[in-house]
Amino acid sequence: MGTWGTAIKSNDTSADIYADFFDLYNDGKEPNKIKNKLISENPNGTNDFWFALALALWETKSLSNDILEKIRGIIESESDLKLWKELDASESDIKKRKIVLDKFLVKLESEKAKPKARKRIVKKEPIFKKGTCLTFRLENGNYGGGIVLESDLETGFGYNLIVTTRINQAEKPTILDFKKCNVLVASFGHWKNEPKVTWYLPKQFKKEFSELFENVGEIPVEVKYTPNGSEIHASFSAGWQNIIEPMDKQLEHEKMNGITKSFSINKLIKKKKWWQFG
Repeated sequence: MGTWGTAIKSNDTSADIYADFFDLYNDGKEPNKIKNKLISENPNGTNDFWFALALALWETKSLSNDILEKIRGIIESESDLKLWKELDASESDIKKRKIVLDKFLVKLESEKAKPKARKRIVKKEPIFKKGTCLTFRLENGNYGGGIVLESDLETGFGYNLIVTTRINQAEKPTILDFKKCNVLVASFGHWKNEPKVTWYLPKQFKKEFSELFENVGEIPVEVKYTPNGSEIHASFSAGWQNIIEPMDKQLEHEKMNGITKSFSINKLIKKKKWWQFG
């Protein structure tokens, strides 16, 4: 399963919910209305969803007793730790997670002095142009690749929608390699044969992640994608390493389970609907 993040905001789900909450909070929305909105959008919320929501509510001095009791029930029953065991987390990571959760509950039970101040929203620009082809090194020493499907110039958050590809080769990929590549369909861990497509925030890219990627050029992307649209199912993240790590994990998974069926990048970049391709 690779390295486990034991902190409360160390996975995509919790980071996304926390970010979504404060995007709305900084936009002037009231915490309780944000809470209701997020809960309605996540009727089957995972433990990580509830942890992130509770943290955001606590930081804005809006944590209600029902949410606190829900968190207390999850932590004291150790249901989250049982889930980690089922997903084959190491004993060391499970012990670390228990310490984190126990401290988290103590924090939520304390009184925050004052609510977190709202931040003035500054319009962000996307890091990459639409169609940009990015290459990076995989754990096996080969080159991998990702393609920028969209550059968000409308919301002010500056998202880039990026799909991880199945490029896995000794030589640095060319534009031709990107044009004929297949999409990474993930089947490791909790993934159920889903393409790895994510909206990435520009925050921290230059400081933490820029050295991991090389821009090798651009290819045409005919399809228009929007962060709040229904064109494709995609998560949101500020962790650009998530472009790379899924390919490493998928390749490791396939050593024991066989290669997962994929599909051509054309299904995501051509205007023709994906189901019309053979």
